[in-house]
Amino acid sequence: MKRVSIFVDVQNIYYTTKQGFGSNFDYNAFWKQVTGGRQLVAAIAYAIDRGDEKQKQFQRILRAIGFEVRLKPFIQRRDGSTKGDWDVGITLDIIEYAKKSDVVVLASGDGDFDLLLYKVRQDHGVLAEVYGVRKLTAKSLIDSASKFIPIDEKLLL
Repeated sequence: MKRVSIFVDVQNIYYTTKQGFGSNFDYNAFWKQVTGGRQLVAAIAYAIDRGDEKQKQFQRILRAIGFEVRLKPFIQRRDGSTKGDWDVGITLDIIEYAKKSDVVVLASGDGDFDLLLYKVRQDHGVLAEVYGVRKLTAKSLIDSASKFIPIDEKLLL
């Protein structure tokens, strides 16, 4: 049985499924698909904390499914721009958990992770599966994965 670690860029998945399909991502279906026949090492969902009740409910759902939820505060700058980026945190965790896993699953379309996946595949010999909305996932990220699984209606609510 292969050991799997799962990492979800919640903001990226939320916005790409909304933009690509006008729908929400089905975390239960995703969980069943990526954990089926595999031994779970870690499952971490990275999100931004705006502090509203709807978001807290969503975070409770993620925890009930089996995800560890990591939160960063939502920051709005004086100029109106916002900050709430988990790229470094996701990167550090993938590097760490790749040592203990046979498969690393990343749900994101962010091309910033392409070099990371090349590195963990090369250094640790892991398989790197990427889940993303095909038309909104960076080609470089798709190319860096051992396997790209497009998010489609089977993974939508």
